[in-house]
Amino acid sequence: MAYSAMSGNGTTAGDDPLQTAVWRLRSRACWADAAAMLPADTPATTLQRAALLVERCLYTERGWAEAEDALRTAEAQAHTDEERGAAACERGQLAYAATLHGVRDRADEARAALGRAAALIPPGAVGRALLDFRRGLLAENLADSPQAARAAYRRAHAGATAYADPLLLSFTWRHLAGLALRDGELAEARHGFAESLRIREELGYLVGTAPALASLADAESEPEAARLREEAGRLFRLLGGVPTWLARQLAPPAPGAATA
Repeated sequence: MAYSAMSGNGTTAGDDPLQTAVWRLRSRACWADAAAMLPADTPATTLQRAALLVERCLYTERGWAEAEDALRTAEAQAHTDEERGAAACERGQLAYAATLHGVRDRADEARAALGRAAALIPPGAVGRALLDFRRGLLAENLADSPQAARAAYRRAHAGATAYADPLLLSFTWRHLAGLALRDGELAEARHGFAESLRIREELGYLVGTAPALASLADAESEPEAARLREEAGRLFRLLGGVPTWLARQLAPPAPGAATA
């Protein structure tokens, strides 16, 4: 499975104290606390609140009603094409997360919402890279179309590079590496996973570091793979079992089970 997040780089121009505090809470899996710090009186802050709560759904598999409420508020406050497109992108992400986690099949809603976002966010705009990445997730995980996913991830990677969005780059590196691993390209996979891990460690994105360690372990041989999984497990437990889906990846193989 593949899971995404909002874009962002962990810092803000001028070191805005509010955004710095929000980032620190977000990176430590405290999405509700981060969202509570943001005023709900502008399109930008209502959208950011919604995006934080959508991300919480992805990582914890809970908080769906709160995310829906926050997203409806963001949609109501959106006035420009850019704002409406960003809200549609979050709507698509929430529907994707619900489908992926088996809460409810909302795949058609996810595709429709990301399609609306694509009509509102022009190619080359700052929000297009995140949209391309999320369209890649749908192609890979809901449509089982790795070729379409790779093309979308590459567009997202180029956009994240152009707009200096290191967090999104950590996701595009990781998911491109996952496709490379699927194709048996171990060297390419190791490089992508290592780049993703490096960026997340530099940003202090703690909640995303354990998944990055586990992914790199999948491309490494023993004993390095075991060391990486042990470190991933330590961080996973430190954050109270978040992200929830990582438990399956870190679970030891059943006795007698075949291993790759």
